[in-house]
Amino acid sequence: MKLSHLATSLLLLASPLTLANGLDFPHLVTQGKAQITAEPDMASLQVTVSIIKKDAKEAKTASDKAVVDFSQRLIEAGVKREHINSANLDLQPSYEYHNNAPRQLVGYQANRTVTVTIEQLSQLNDILNSAIEQGLNRVDNIQLSSSKMAELQQQARQAAIKDAQSNAADVAKGFGSKLAGVWQISYLSQEPIRPVMYRMAAMADSSPEMSYQQGQITVSDSVEVIYKIKP
Repeated sequence: MKLSHLATSLLLLASPLTLANGLDFPHLVTQGKAQITAEPDMASLQVTVSIIKKDAKEAKTASDKAVVDFSQRLIEAGVKREHINSANLDLQPSYEYHNNAPRQLVGYQANRTVTVTIEQLSQLNDILNSAIEQGLNRVDNIQLSSSKMAELQQQARQAAIKDAQSNAADVAKGFGSKLAGVWQISYLSQEPIRPVMYRMAAMADSSPEMSYQQGQITVSDSVEVIYKIKP
């Protein structure tokens, strides 16, 4: 896990922000920011089966079977049933088009998408292989996350608070002043958590599992504080 502080902006006395607050005593406004990065240990992915048959019912039946078989293999692999979402169906006619000729109906295309949350990242490659074996022929996206997200958010918040405190103390000291307590705290909305995408990497001599490179999860937070200061 890696912690890095972002640049902060410090405003003193006659700044537009403090004047807008209407404060008539010596004070200092500081903003603390922090960013936490961590290795992911979970993943969510969407895989889709797309089947064309001459009959609409046949297309639906074939796509249903692929989804049922894949879902069963997921459960056998330890994926919780509530982490599998497959309640969707897109069924529409499929046409061929030729120059200077009416379109020709060639069948019906059934599409079903399965969204899966994987609590053990090490299972990802096996689950992808299983999806392909069961006829789910498109991987739409893979996003990584962490089972410790609440803990990461708390760490980012505490780091932002310490950043604000440190900046306030340094600036007050630099101007020959002392902090005289907190006047106001403004907790800013948490910045969005930035998930990372699993991506393919070209590696000549490695296992299939190592052919995927994982990034890191980033959690950011910030806080704004107004301090009273002593001359």
